[in-house]
Amino acid sequence: MIHSNNHKAQKSLGVLILAAGEGTRMESSIPKVLHHVGGRPMIFYTLRLANAVKPLAIGVVVGYEAERVKTSVQGLAKDCQIARPISFILQKKALGSGNAVLEAMPFLKKFKTVVVLCGDTPLLTYESIYGLFQSHEEQKGQVTLLTARLANPKGYGRIVRSPLGEVQRIVEESVGTAKELAINEINSGAYCFEVEALMSGLKEIGAKGPKKEHFLTDVLELIRARGGKVNAYVSQVPEEVLGVNSRIQLSTAERIMNRRLLERLMLSGVTVVDPNSTHIDADVEIGQDSVIYPGTILRGKTKIGKMCRIGPYTHIYEAQIGNECVVRMSYLDTCRVLEKSEIGPFSNIRPESVIGPRAKVGNFTEVKASRIGFGSKVNHLSYIGDCEIHEDVNIGAGTITCNYDGKAKHKTTISAKAFVGSNVNLIAPVKIGRGAKIAAGSTVTEDVPDEALAIARARQVIKQ
Repeated sequence: MIHSNNHKAQKSLGVLILAAGEGTRMESSIPKVLHHVGGRPMIFYTLRLANAVKPLAIGVVVGYEAERVKTSVQGLAKDCQIARPISFILQKKALGSGNAVLEAMPFLKKFKTVVVLCGDTPLLTYESIYGLFQSHEEQKGQVTLLTARLANPKGYGRIVRSPLGEVQRIVEESVGTAKELAINEINSGAYCFEVEALMSGLKEIGAKGPKKEHFLTDVLELIRARGGKVNAYVSQVPEEVLGVNSRIQLSTAERIMNRRLLERLMLSGVTVVDPNSTHIDADVEIGQDSVIYPGTILRGKTKIGKMCRIGPYTHIYEAQIGNECVVRMSYLDTCRVLEKSEIGPFSNIRPESVIGPRAKVGNFTEVKASRIGFGSKVNHLSYIGDCEIHEDVNIGAGTITCNYDGKAKHKTTISAKAFVGSNVNLIAPVKIGRGAKIAAGSTVTEDVPDEALAIARARQVIKQ
């Protein structure tokens, strides 16, 4: 079995991921498998899938920008909680999928069975790979391939079957006849091989085309010609087999991934008012009974609590939002908003800021590397930088902390229950005492004692 209650590794099973391609149609200096879908490099999803089937080991074939891909994969492996080190196999020349697997011979020979996956198919589901392996075990063939029936099969190799439904061969689109091209069952690029048959076939496949490439699909014909059994497992979710070879296909994968993620949230008790205008990354978490309004973008490892109201037109990156918070038409980056706090509209909460609980940051206010305490309010048109604001403080409109002297940043501390009037400049470093009041229009350069009133402005003079 591929899946068991104790999650033990399958001693006879390995997984090989093909990730050597340059992806020339992407028109990019970035290796294809490192382009992002759902906020993660495409290969992240393949690694997570590979780990889910509990193999004894995972191998990754690298080629173009090999070191860059290896470094990324090693980091992603930690996120996928892959316990064993990943084996990297270098494909020295881009000579096709068959050659890539051939280079992995020393890795492959350790196993009885191997699942081969492509690093550019981020939409594949665990259910299908589990079904592929189960089907392979039950039918006892030499190879089982994952196929799908597409309404528009253009660009994919077609599955040619016998009248009895047996897989005879895979025909690439460039060489298919009109009858063959009318077939809508296509090859996904995911396979389950008996390693002995795979290794034997790889040694015999010839080079094709002007680039003298070796194609993995040719192994299937050799296996069948020797009397081996080639089976197919048909995906129940055809869109999952879509590969990414261009920016257009990347956007298609992004759209499908986003829909899946939003559906998962909605099924868990989150209201998404308009899924078509809402975008989230794969690592986003949202609590029950929260509402996400149109035009909202949630990125990175953002975590939102229960009964929140987020949006419309809000962008949140790597932030932690507590329960019962409201964030409207604002930008939040790597910050924390504690329970029952309110942000926006048009607020900019920058990294290392902590807001709340029960605090309010209002329109056209920027907060950077600051703490705004329990019940405190910065309602409008303010800049709060490198500042510690304690509980129940009121900051008037147009107030700014002057935290930078041209060489270094300095801190402002505003103690509990202080009242800072409108259009005040606080020249850091400075401390405002508990219950102190700052008169509107003041420029404060010295500490203000507890319960004191500070007026730092010239007396009005009227001249006729």
